[in-house]
Amino acid sequence: MKIKTKLIISFCIIILVPVALFSLLSGAFYATQIRELTSLAKENSQARQAFDTLVIYVVCILVMTAVLLLLWVYRSIITPIRKLRNAADNIKEGNLDFVIDVGGPDEIGELGNAFESMRRQLKDNAEEKLRDEQESRDLISNIAHDLKTPITAVKGYAEGILDGVANTPEKVDKYVRTIYNKATEMNTLINELTLYSKIDTNRIPYNFAKINVAEYFNDCIEEIGMDLDTKDIRLSYYNFVDHDVEIIADPEQLRRVVGNIVSNSVKYMDKQNGAISFLVKDVGDFVQVEIEDNGRGIASHDLPYVFDRFFRADASRNSATGGSGIGLSIVKKIIQDHGGQIWATSVEGQGTTMTFVIRKYQEVIADETAVNDTEDEYQDAEYTKVEK
Repeated sequence: MKIKTKLIISFCIIILVPVALFSLLSGAFYATQIRELTSLAKENSQARQAFDTLVIYVVCILVMTAVLLLLWVYRSIITPIRKLRNAADNIKEGNLDFVIDVGGPDEIGELGNAFESMRRQLKDNAEEKLRDEQESRDLISNIAHDLKTPITAVKGYAEGILDGVANTPEKVDKYVRTIYNKATEMNTLINELTLYSKIDTNRIPYNFAKINVAEYFNDCIEEIGMDLDTKDIRLSYYNFVDHDVEIIADPEQLRRVVGNIVSNSVKYMDKQNGAISFLVKDVGDFVQVEIEDNGRGIASHDLPYVFDRFFRADASRNSATGGSGIGLSIVKKIIQDHGGQIWATSVEGQGTTMTFVIRKYQEVIADETAVNDTEDEYQDAEYTKVEK
């Protein structure tokens, strides 16, 4: 039975029950007193008329009260329920671009607020899903596009070897090295895709350890230097950190951070005398690393977005500047998971500086026992930005 029907029945009961009871009582009263009233009818006719008028007034008041009560209950219950039903129909049809405004401090109002919260959550989830799907499509498109160039090169040089075009040991060696380099490019793209899938689900496998800053970055520079020598890019390294300074970090993932930043600098290097400067500084409770290049720089309107996923300042896609567009977003994610921060400064045409900070390892003595440092200590670290 619908609420509207129930309200109508309630209205009838409110009106009819008092009237019926009043009629029965009046009938019994008149039956027992009819003889006395008959003899005195002429004398009491005016009193009887007044009594009948009073009865009519009482009945009218009951009817008006019931009508007003019915309207109040109807508007306070039926109207919000209709809005909730329409909202449920819209949600069922996939339309989430509306607002549920039930209002009221009662239980129905609370139900309406719960519906509105559910609608907003569903809309946010739907929009996030669409963004994720679009980003996944962009990633697949980027990877597929950037794999074409090295695959074409590998195929071409392999055919050159098979067809005898490389007819000298020097040419064979050159073709094989080119094939190796292109295969390395493809491997890098595939690794980025694999790591991106782990980042998207917060499943990066970290192996945190205590690392000596000076020793670690000395090894990094030695490895990076050999690679940059082959590209005729000068590398400068300055370490201003004491030899006993340590950090808690994942050596492999931190090396990925440095590698991605340097790779990005090389990718956008437009100077014949390319140069990359690597500085490690002590800034209080943090170790600050600055990687500066003299490349073409980043436009001011692009600078706020360089750490966004799939953002590429270079709109043209060629073999020199190709990439998945997630390298710096991976860098930002890893640094943040280490409790640090990263930012970029750049002057278009002059170069770019990538700076990140990681908190130092410090032993804390409590109750004469060294407290074991855990990864959680580095999740919400504050940092001090130091300008050069």
